[in-house]
Amino acid sequence: MPIARPRVVVTRKLPDMVEARMRELFDVEFAVGPALAAAIADADVLVPTIVDTIDADLIARAGPRLKLIANFGAGVDHIDLKAARARGIIVTNTPGVLTEDAADMAMALILAVPRRLSEGERQVRSGAWSGWGPTTMLGRRVNGKALGILGMGRIGQAIAMRARGFGLRIHYHNRRRLPHVVERAVDAVWHEDLDDMLTEIDILSVNCPHNASTHHLIDAGRLELLGAGGYLINIARGEIVDEPALVDALERGTIAGAGLDVFEHEPAVDPRLLALDNVVLLPHMASATIEARQATGEKVIANIRMWADGHRPPDQVLEGWA
Repeated sequence: MPIARPRVVVTRKLPDMVEARMRELFDVEFAVGPALAAAIADADVLVPTIVDTIDADLIARAGPRLKLIANFGAGVDHIDLKAARARGIIVTNTPGVLTEDAADMAMALILAVPRRLSEGERQVRSGAWSGWGPTTMLGRRVNGKALGILGMGRIGQAIAMRARGFGLRIHYHNRRRLPHVVERAVDAVWHEDLDDMLTEIDILSVNCPHNASTHHLIDAGRLELLGAGGYLINIARGEIVDEPALVDALERGTIAGAGLDVFEHEPAVDPRLLALDNVVLLPHMASATIEARQATGEKVIANIRMWADGHRPPDQVLEGWA
């Protein structure tokens, strides 16, 4: 049965335009932390973000009215999907709206790490720069290098399109091989085996979802395969990379450098990473554009409205999501 004005609980401050539109359409309450469990006792819809843990315990404490979790973001690894389904709760996400911004950020890191841009900027700001010299701040050329993309979905393909413009050769590992027409568009080489790909590339871009099968997928052994001249770029999820193993590899020179927008225990960052010059560190900002946040909010609202009208939401997360 349609719900004229559903009660919606939002866990974080959202862009003003999104909040204003939500208040026009729904009965909205903002609840963070300990207040969340009490707030969802009589809520119809929960709108969490990727930094909220929506586990089985929290879902079990929700009232019988809660029938939709409309996630503000594409990834849903912070939501216990099995527990939600057991309670008859639909879960939606916001796919597609972050593709271009995330790909831009990945490309920025692909350029910044080998060329030591962050390190050079720190030199200028600190006053340590003593002027140009033939051997000063030497980095690595990107053109002609091999880029391996782990996860060739929307974002991975957008990265490949950009990378081709910089003269990078494209390799990828995916659960399923892409259609030949897509491979031809970026002249991409598919590797059924991830380890095989790692031995043939210079830069690895991590773009797969985080789930049980990808947790610590990039471990010490695979970092060794990437090699002493290799670079790791991660804008996906920190948990996909074994962070202590990565720090060890960076300290020992097992790999040449890394560009990280995500971390395994956000917002905590391993202090050993902070001490390294061969790492570019960003505060989970790949999707942080005004346009992306507004588009995400619009998708959340569309999912809620469609559900409230008694229809299947357009971005329902299905059983096989990973």
